[in-house]
Amino acid sequence: EYTDTWGRVHAASDEALTSVLRVLPRAAETGPFAPPFDPTVVVTEGQTSLPVRIPQEKPDATVKLEFNWEDGSKEHRWFWLPELPQADGVATFPLPRVLPLGYHSIRLYRLEGADHFPLGDAHFIVTPKRAMECTERLAGLAVSLFGLRSDRNWGCGDCTDLKLLAQMAASHGAHFVALNPLHAIANRQPYNTSPYLPQSSLWRNFLYIDPTQADGYQPDTKWDNACAALRATPFVEYERVAALKLEVLFEAFQHCSTDYQISDSLRSYATYCALDEEMHRRDPKVWLWTDWPEEYRDPHSEAVARFAEAYDQRIRFHAYLQLQLDRQLADAHRAALSAGMKIGLYHDLALATDRFGADLWSAREFYVDGCRVGAPPDELGPGGQDWGFPPPNREQHRRDGYRRFAETIRASARHGGALRIDHVMRFFRLYWIPEGLTAKEGVYVRDYAEDLLGVLRLESVRNGFVVIGEDLGTVEEEVRDVLRDSGILGIRVLWFEKDPDGSYRSPDRYPELAAVSATTHDLATVAGFFEATDVQARLDSGLIPVEAFHQQLAARGIDVDHLRLALEKAGYEEDSVGFVLSTPSLLAVVNQEDITGEVQQQNLPASTWQQPNWRRKMRVPMEQLDEWLAKVNWRRDQPSKSA
Repeated sequence: EYTDTWGRVHAASDEALTSVLRVLPRAAETGPFAPPFDPTVVVTEGQTSLPVRIPQEKPDATVKLEFNWEDGSKEHRWFWLPELPQADGVATFPLPRVLPLGYHSIRLYRLEGADHFPLGDAHFIVTPKRAMECTERLAGLAVSLFGLRSDRNWGCGDCTDLKLLAQMAASHGAHFVALNPLHAIANRQPYNTSPYLPQSSLWRNFLYIDPTQADGYQPDTKWDNACAALRATPFVEYERVAALKLEVLFEAFQHCSTDYQISDSLRSYATYCALDEEMHRRDPKVWLWTDWPEEYRDPHSEAVARFAEAYDQRIRFHAYLQLQLDRQLADAHRAALSAGMKIGLYHDLALATDRFGADLWSAREFYVDGCRVGAPPDELGPGGQDWGFPPPNREQHRRDGYRRFAETIRASARHGGALRIDHVMRFFRLYWIPEGLTAKEGVYVRDYAEDLLGVLRLESVRNGFVVIGEDLGTVEEEVRDVLRDSGILGIRVLWFEKDPDGSYRSPDRYPELAAVSATTHDLATVAGFFEATDVQARLDSGLIPVEAFHQQLAARGIDVDHLRLALEKAGYEEDSVGFVLSTPSLLAVVNQEDITGEVQQQNLPASTWQQPNWRRKMRVPMEQLDEWLAKVNWRRDQPSKSA
């Protein structure tokens, strides 16, 4: 069962439970004859003991516990089992006094004379108690990178725009640029442009490459007209931008003499990209890998191996794209830090991965078939939400030693000083919707939260990034307590910070351990909130009937009155941004749309073709943005001048 946002308890139906249990991967054996360890053992630095299952056939044996440390060294400890504290078939082994952080392994042997009989082994991960911490109040700018408008880009914001924007914002005292997820997507309108439904969580969207800064690029005026046309479009034209950049960058690749080192993971992704291109070229009606000829649906098939050999140049080209993007993002992050930013780039990790994308093609063992992820009914989605992508296979991640999970965290935070985790409740539980049932009929399935948070903390400390967990929606309060104990900041959004009577909370009542903003990409902008453009958009898109439209419009009028009163009491009349910046929350995120007074939000949830989601270009071009940035109190020490 679960409790919804209105406080009502929902019990799972027998049909839903049976459907989930039918596809839920089985956990490791825990009975009397189970191995001594789970597949992965995660401990926290300072932990002094480790529970280990006792071998039933030799409960009085002498055993050796072997630690294989990440640096290649080993450490051994010998024990006589009867001397160890025991309960219910589990012995408590003392751990070494010093546990090095990292990814290690352990093995247990039974000793008989000079003989060693292995009893079991496991991945052994030692994690810090807390993630890297933010120790001072900082403010930064949130932008949708694709929507940056400039007189030099190719119809879509790119890494050079990002570098210039970071330097510009830093000159006024901003300490980070918060970005939409940069994950690789299919770049096809209208269904494959959301950065929150990526093809791959390990690789990024080549659209953000500035071709003029790519290795091998040679200037040519033949591209000028196409670039100018794409810059002039009111929205980002994903297919056209992608086609132009692929053509130009392939020419650059052919002029590039550098021999790039390509990892196995990158080669797998690049192979998928080349296959995706070729299968669509052969049959323009084929868009999904599930529709490819059967021999290409298995990444380990002989057909795929033959394809990889025949199309080696195209595969290396797609790898080249990722390496160029990585280099340009690194340059943007360095520039941000050099300009004075303390965080630099602030990245975002999406919850989802497209079931028709590269991750599912190459590593489908990490996903569960037969269910979809979503959300139960709440204020924003009274019918619940069905996000259409598969849930993770928690047992496979555990067997894998959480290596793929760690790679995903590492890849998303690369070249950044902060990482936002979309739907951070995923680490604790996810809402599964069995095939054949509606979003209202889903059930929550728990995950190994302590393990996942431990790995996240380890990656945060090792790679130097602050962690922000998006904890909005149907969240158990103890989840927020655990996140705080791990040093993970929560999120607070002005529109949601209300008391039961509908009044908005004053700035001093916001928590310190949070990232605060007026709104998000899924909600009305500040100007749009006052004008109720989001309510109008829901009606125009056919998402709500006229009756609901009038109800929501009336409710918004009441909210606006409450908000105006709260702003006035706090001394920030008509200044929602200044209100947010005055809170004690460690991070204040100021949306670009709210600085320049834009009324349309980037995404209207539950809509696709009805709205130009994820395509809106910023109203104010980069060349004119400096004067708008100057109005904001980025240093958070004086009243804001924003309006």
